[in-house]
Amino acid sequence: MNTLSVRTPSDTQVEVSRRFASSVALVWRALTEPALVNRWLLGPPGWSMPVCESDFRVGGSYEYGWRSEDGGEFGFVGEFREIEPHSKIVHTEGLREGSPGAEMAGGTLVTINFAEMDGATTVVTTIEYPSKEARDAVLAQGMTDGMEMSYRHLDELLAGL
Repeated sequence: MNTLSVRTPSDTQVEVSRRFASSVALVWRALTEPALVNRWLLGPPGWSMPVCESDFRVGGSYEYGWRSEDGGEFGFVGEFREIEPHSKIVHTEGLREGSPGAEMAGGTLVTINFAEMDGATTVVTTIEYPSKEARDAVLAQGMTDGMEMSYRHLDELLAGL
């Protein structure tokens, strides 16, 4: 089974690595095409993703929004800064206006690197937070648990593509 590996390489960074039993071309599609992102980036049971919009190009923006069965909502917005097909994505990420904690949250810089070996793809996501306190707060809220739940959905999606 592929499992999440988490490191904190600096006081403001989180590095998350995960291997997928699929080609880099399919993993890339699943992470960049809104119709596919919407099918796996769900987190815990009971959450849906009614907003999944992306203008996937350098300078383009995205907005993702989730809703729980009990009506809770939150979302992310950002801009794509760098795109190297099948290799690297760099984007900003901030909480969408109206999301819990949005008024206090600073934005982050997210770098996603892709590497294929023997038909499997490793995705390494490095998230740079504005402070150690922001990084620690996100980790304490279970961010990496939610990522692993979504990545299990991604495993299922990739198996069917």
